[in-house]
Amino acid sequence: MDLLYYARLARRNWLIILLSLLLAVGAALAVTANTPPKYVATISMLVSGHDREGSLSTAYQAGMLSAQRVQSYANLLSSRRVVGQIVGDEDIARVQGNITTEAVPGTVFLRATVTDTDPARAARLANALGARFTELIDQIERPTPRSRPTVKITIVDQADVPVTPVSPRPLANLTIAVLAALLTAMAAVILRDRLDTTLKSSEALQEASGSSTLGVIGYERDARHYPLILRNRGRSSRSEAFRALRTNLQFIGVDRQPKSLVVTSCLPGEGKSSTSANLAITLAQAGWRVILVDGDLRRPSIPRYLGIEGTTGLTDVLINKAGLKEVVQVWGEVGLSVLPSGQIPPNPSELLGSDGMRQVLAQLTETYDMVIIDAPPLLPVTDAATITAICDGALLVARYGRTRREHMTRASELLTSINARVVGTVLNFVPARGGTYYGYGYGYESKVKEPVSV
Repeated sequence: MDLLYYARLARRNWLIILLSLLLAVGAALAVTANTPPKYVATISMLVSGHDREGSLSTAYQAGMLSAQRVQSYANLLSSRRVVGQIVGDEDIARVQGNITTEAVPGTVFLRATVTDTDPARAARLANALGARFTELIDQIERPTPRSRPTVKITIVDQADVPVTPVSPRPLANLTIAVLAALLTAMAAVILRDRLDTTLKSSEALQEASGSSTLGVIGYERDARHYPLILRNRGRSSRSEAFRALRTNLQFIGVDRQPKSLVVTSCLPGEGKSSTSANLAITLAQAGWRVILVDGDLRRPSIPRYLGIEGTTGLTDVLINKAGLKEVVQVWGEVGLSVLPSGQIPPNPSELLGSDGMRQVLAQLTETYDMVIIDAPPLLPVTDAATITAICDGALLVARYGRTRREHMTRASELLTSINARVVGTVLNFVPARGGTYYGYGYGYESKVKEPVSV
């Protein structure tokens, strides 16, 4: 992972990052507004020893004694004994929590700070603390009640009433919130990306399927209502993508060019039916004699795409109820031949794997340059595998951001296990830009009133 990876990841998930920042800023402002201001008052004291008659040795001993005492005094300064003399018993614990004491390193200075929401009270408590502590040391450092104290405390700086609160700090709170939001959002985005097994590149699709990616079909918002590439006279980006797919198909087998091609996917909703129809149209536009067969005998979709009658078709031929010439329809100005599925049978897999289907396929391959068969998804049912076994090859369709690597690998292994030939794959609904994927749904089990992807 390099810097470019993070930049692209942030660009694809910019909305999540922006929402995280807005929430963090809002939280920081709310916390700042609801936090009462706190003020700090500081008092400084000097610890010194009493010397006798100015003797050099006694002065040195007094200095050593005060240096030894200073750390102990720092702890004693906030003790219950001292604090209890300036506040009531019920407030001792609260005030102790607001007192910070320290011995200035390398010196004999003591410093005490008192934090409070009232600046005047903070200064009053700090000064009272210094006065009481001075009296206490004067008492406990006397060897006898009538002797002089060996150590004394001198107040150097009295506490002044603070003017500026030390908290809340709006700028600091905002900075911390923004940094925390950025780190959290990016960590979540990276984790989601690492755990996401959906296919989002032709390289990943090629690795998962073990076959070449022959086409990358971009997503167009209008494709929900206009799935065919004939709109705008075939000048859209999707039209160009299907023409590129047509060109790539011509190079997949110079010595073994397939004449019957099954178009399928791993699961419903990945665009295999729209790919079948548009690929057939593209081939017909190039002058190929093409027939599009609706081999999805569970939920046929081709008639809805092309706007043709689909009540009679392949199933009628397979049960010898009609002949091929009677059910094949010619569609559009391109002269595309279409064989609808006909009535939905109770035993689709048996019909697709029957000798009758082999005979129909043999007749079609003799008459047409290419037979495109729209088959059901591979993983839910066995229909696609059954019909692929008797065809020249299969084209696997994957949907950007939805088809998982493990599903594509499983589908490829399924076709390999029956000695079927996977001629290539197609990555469908790829965003024009590397941002968030915007797809359109399709339910394999539900009724659909308007053309959608299958």
